[in-house]
Parts: sequence; structure tokens; C-alpha cells
Amino acid sequence: MCDNKIFHIAMYPWFAMGHLTSFLHISNKLAERGHMISFFLPTKTQPKLAPFNLHPNLINFLPIALPQVDGLPPGAETTSDVPFSFHPLLMTAMDLTKPFIESFLHDLKPHFIFYDFTHWLPSVTRQLGIKAIHYCTISPATVGYLISPERELHKKMLTEATLLNPPQSFPDSSIKLHVHEARGLASGSRREYGINVSFMDRQIISVAECDAITFKTCREIEGAYINYFEKYFQKPAFLAGPVVPEKPSFALEEKWANWLERFGHKTVIFCSFGSECILKKDQFEELVLGFEMTGLPFFAALKLPEGFSTIESALPEGFEERVKGRGVIHFGWVQQQIILGHPSVGCFVTHCGSGSLSEAMVTECQLVLLPHVGDQFINARMMSGDLRVGVEIERGEENGLFTRASVCKAVREVMDDGSEVGKEVRRNHGKWREFLLSEGLESWYIDDFVQKLQGMLG
Repeated sequence: MCDNKIFHIAMYPWFAMGHLTSFLHISNKLAERGHMISFFLPTKTQPKLAPFNLHPNLINFLPIALPQVDGLPPGAETTSDVPFSFHPLLMTAMDLTKPFIESFLHDLKPHFIFYDFTHWLPSVTRQLGIKAIHYCTISPATVGYLISPERELHKKMLTEATLLNPPQSFPDSSIKLHVHEARGLASGSRREYGINVSFMDRQIISVAECDAITFKTCREIEGAYINYFEKYFQKPAFLAGPVVPEKPSFALEEKWANWLERFGHKTVIFCSFGSECILKKDQFEELVLGFEMTGLPFFAALKLPEGFSTIESALPEGFEERVKGRGVIHFGWVQQQIILGHPSVGCFVTHCGSGSLSEAMVTECQLVLLPHVGDQFINARMMSGDLRVGVEIERGEENGLFTRASVCKAVREVMDDGSEVGKEVRRNHGKWREFLLSEGLESWYIDDFVQKLQGMLG
């Protein structure tokens, strides 16, 4: 069936940029070894991903036109196009593509399909003789903490109280949730997400029905959580390794390169919260005023706060004048990976999305952690607690609010040479960076992953 061990793999990720880029990174690693990829993605999103397709002769983008859904703005294709509250409608649109995807797969006849949120795919592929691989963009720690069979979610719903602590047999770790985080996750898990399914049930089915699950991690970092997953979920867990994105072939935009070059080595704070995070006005103000308080140069790529349409109206009074020359607030997309590698950038204030953390861990930027939703909370605890490679911004236990002082304090802790906390996180980050970039590590994991896929085909 698979002569010369060359596979044909279809990809159908959730239409969020972090998921699309994560699937494209693994596509590049597999195409590098000669495997053919058919990548389903929204029509207008193709040009955004095309520059990151390193093997266009082997990775073929198959544009999908999303069906119209009542309430979903015309032309919306990814989560970055709509507010968070509209994400279930986007998921509904993806669910409605089922007949198209089934028809494509029938004609394409790939060996595998990698998916994440489209929980109905395994029932389709089973009939077509295609193996369904859940390519999980979140960590085994997150999956184990939230939807472990120990929680008996087929009998009872997740509640704020139950989420405050991990499942009974969960590995010893720093992972616990704050009250405001548990409240938000419990509420979100019950929300209808797509056609006739809750967000939590969608995740449970996606994991339960796959032929195997793949995590983008290393056993050296998350071994205990992988062992826990395999024991309690009774499902093969393949590891793809760190899947470090290739260095981009294009240069940093000239205006940002010129601006960054004005500052000394590792002195600039860079802040980016991805394509989805939109802060409320009061928290937006506390964040940027916190950067001002540090006295350091800063570059923040953010979304406009809720209810604001212009930069001028969103910024605190007098702010632009006070930080002129040393502070930039940019409302738009930037080349994050290139900026993180710039010699002037010394600190990364991140929302703890898995893609952003992957990019940051192989740079010399120190991490300041400000998670906002979902798996980001677990990622933050792992980074600040288990690995001790970053500092989390302190927030109110009940309301989750942070202050300009807590922002300034966290940044100063990782940036100040005399800080004991800073010395520890710099030392640990350096150790893990060296490990992740060590010669042969990534190749070994990808080769082992390919071998495990081969084993599934017999």
C-alpha cells in the first residue's frame, strides 16, 4: 500500500491561525522526507500561508469555501476574522463542509488525515480505509488535566470546583487553576460549539475516535504527562518532537528593523497575544502603562481593545507623547518569529499559545507569561512552574485582573541582571533552548513518528 514508505497525508485543522500554522509546520517536516500533503484550508487564507509552505511541489493547498451560516459575517474564514463569541458559528461552518471533505477524501485516497476539532472525521475515514490521526496542538498535560477519564465526564459535567485541582492520579506538578480560570473553562466547556455538540464533547470525541493521537512535544519535557495520557486514555500517543519552525527566508520589515536597531542588545520588550486575544479597555491600559513603568523600550503588537476603532482613542491620555521614541503600540500583524530572534529583543510578553511558546523557547528572549483562555493557563503553569523558564504576571484570584505594577514587576524580574528569579529563568531557558536545538533531536523525533505511522499501515 505504501511503497518506499512514502505517504499521502491530508490535513484538516481548525480554522484558527495558530492551528493552521502548526499543521503547516509538521507538513513541512514530513514533505522534507518526501511525503505528499493535501492541505485543506479556507480560500482567502491560502495567500497568508503560502510564504511558509517550504515544499510547494509536495504540499498542495486545497481551498475550501465555507458554507454560509446565519450570524457569521460574510467572508469570515478564520477565528482572527471574528470575535471570540462567534467561534462556534465558524465551527458550524466547518461541520457543514463534511460532505465536501468526504467527497475529496474519496477521490484523494490519502493514507492518513490529520485533524483536531472536526470530531466527525474518524467516522468518515473509517469507511474509506483512511487512518485518522488527531494532531493535537495542545499539550498532553492540558488534555490529561481537563478531560481525563478519571473525571468521568460521561457521568458528570466539569465544574469550577472540580477544575481547581488536577485528576486524582495526575502527575505531581505545578499545574493548578485559579478560580477565574476554572470558572471560565467550566462555562466554556458546556457551550454549544458547532452542530449539536458542546465544546467539551467535541474534544472528548476527537480524542476517543482517532486511530492515534500525536503531540508536538518531547518525552524529555512532558514524559510524565504522556505516560498518564497513555495509561488513562488507552490510546497510542505519537510524539512529533518540538517541530521548531524553520527560519523564515524573508527579512524583517524595514521600518521595524530600523526601529529595533536603535536599541541595545536584549533591551527591548516585545509583546504579542496572537490573532484572537482582545483585551478590555481597562486591562489594555494597565498592560501598556506597565510597559511604560519599566523604563525600557517596548514594541507591542495588539488588537484594538473592545469597543474602540482607532489607536488614538484606545491609548491612555498623554501616553504617546511620554513614550515617544522608545515605545510602539502596533495594531496589526507582525513577523513575530523574526522579531523574537532580533538581537535587541530581550523579553517576550506572551499569551502562552503553544505556537508562540515553541518559537520563543529556541530564542534568547526571556518569557513573561499572561495567559488568557483555555490551554494557555496550563502552558503558563508548565513554563513558570515545571520548567521554571518564565515569570507569570500576577492577577486577582477571583477576577483575573492584572495591574500595571504587576506587569512591570514580572518584566523587571526577568530583565534585571541582579534579579535572582531572572538568573534562574535565564539559566533554565538556556538549558532547554540548547536541548531543543541540539543536533539530531528533531530529526530523531520526526523519523520515529514516520516509523510509527508506517507501522499503522502494516
